[in-house]
Amino acid sequence: YSSHLTNWRHLRDKGTLQSLGPKRRGRKAKCNDATTQELDRLRRDNQGLAERLRQAETIIEVQKKVSEILGLTTPTSQSESSEQKH
Repeated sequence: YSSHLTNWRHLRDKGTLQSLGPKRRGRKAKCNDATTQELDRLRRDNQGLAERLRQAETIIEVQKKVSEILGLTTPTSQSESSEQKH
C-alpha cells in the first residue's frame, strides 16, 4: 500500500531503519578488548617515540651545522684530526 511506502520512506529518511544501510562484508572481526587496547597503546607509544627520534635527529643536525659555522670542534674531532696529521 502507498501508506506503507510513505511510512517506510519517512522512517528511512529519519535514519531509524538501520537494517537498510550498507553492511560490512566478510567475516566478523574477532574482538579481544584487552589485546586491541594494548595494540592501540603500543601504536601510540611507537608513534610518539618516532616523533621524538625525528626531533632529536633534527636537533643534532642543527647543532652540527652551527658548530661548523662557528668553527667549533668537539674533543673527538680534534683528536681525530691530530691523529690524521701524524
